[in-house]
Amino acid sequence: MKRSGILNRHLAGALAELGHGDGVLVCDAGMPIPDGPRVVDLAFRAGVPSFAEVLDGLLDELVVEGGTAATEVHAANPAAAGLLAERVPDLAHVPHADLKRLTSEARLVVRTGEASPYANVLLRCGVFF
Repeated sequence: MKRSGILNRHLAGALAELGHGDGVLVCDAGMPIPDGPRVVDLAFRAGVPSFAEVLDGLLDELVVEGGTAATEVHAANPAAAGLLAERVPDLAHVPHADLKRLTSEARLVVRTGEASPYANVLLRCGVFF
């Protein structure tokens, strides 16, 4: 049994399969998830686990070279906007409709229980060397 880090076996296994340039969508409970990407659904109840908890856990495990979030997050969810600006390098913003289209290109979708608007980010994996 793992001692620390991400203990969810489905998520840990999915993360181990990622490579440079792969996309990982971390999303709130309401984000539409397209057919195609592997999905690990962590949502338990509204707000559990939170977007921030899951994002921080993933950032501890992954090399992230950039990310994309919805432009609308600034007005609709300043707390999430601040969290993303603080934690995600090379963060770009696109209209929410464009972000939803980009999710079909993600290799992995991690759905949280977050129940606040626009708490979504498409992370782009980097390399550790």
